[in-house]
Amino acid sequence: MATATPPGRTAGPTPQPAPDWPAQAADTIEHVVGTVRDKTTGPALTLARGVVYGTFAAIVGSACLVLLIVMLVRGLDVLLPDAVFGEDHVWAAHLILGLIFVLVGAVLWRRRHPTREDQPTS
Repeated sequence: MATATPPGRTAGPTPQPAPDWPAQAADTIEHVVGTVRDKTTGPALTLARGVVYGTFAAIVGSACLVLLIVMLVRGLDVLLPDAVFGEDHVWAAHLILGLIFVLVGAVLWRRRHPTREDQPTS
């Protein structure tokens, strides 16, 4: 009963401690700096990761393409008959693969969609 209010008096508002404005200012500054950092370094990190991973993929892809072409030349060299192309017929493997690549390139070139600059003027 020691905590009860005396009769006739109502419990008023409890006194609030003085506002801690230095802590609030520091929190506000920290929040603003964090927001700016997230909006600037977030996209920059994403772009940097894209450049790094894209470069890595291009290097690995180029190496795989070169190895695939070497494998195709060696495979064709083994498969081509000596009776038709002679004893040394690596040139024939190069010729066959070259013709295949030229034909694929010509087909893809014909299927492209020309831009206005590529179209002839009348």
